[in-house]
Amino acid sequence: MTKADIVNEIAKNTGIEKVTVQKTVEAFMDTVKHSMINGNNVYLRGFGSFIVKKRAKKTARNISKNTTIIIPAHYIPSFKPAKSFINKVKSNVKK
Repeated sequence: MTKADIVNEIAKNTGIEKVTVQKTVEAFMDTVKHSMINGNNVYLRGFGSFIVKKRAKKTARNISKNTTIIIPAHYIPSFKPAKSFINKVKSNVKK
């Protein structure tokens, strides 16, 4: 499902114009993005959490040059779904 599909689905289910829904979805994504850039997590009860994870410093190898490099500690964005969401997906997804 793409962002356009989400906008169409919300517009169809709520009766709100697509332009308004698109602005709302864009504003939501910008808010989540800026919050995480500032180091804040976003918690959506029943859906999940957008969290900032810290990756520790590690040593990696470049096999082609046979050298080691140090990858410094850094932060990455991550999504952790809520337990109720996980359970619904496990019991309802058809393969």
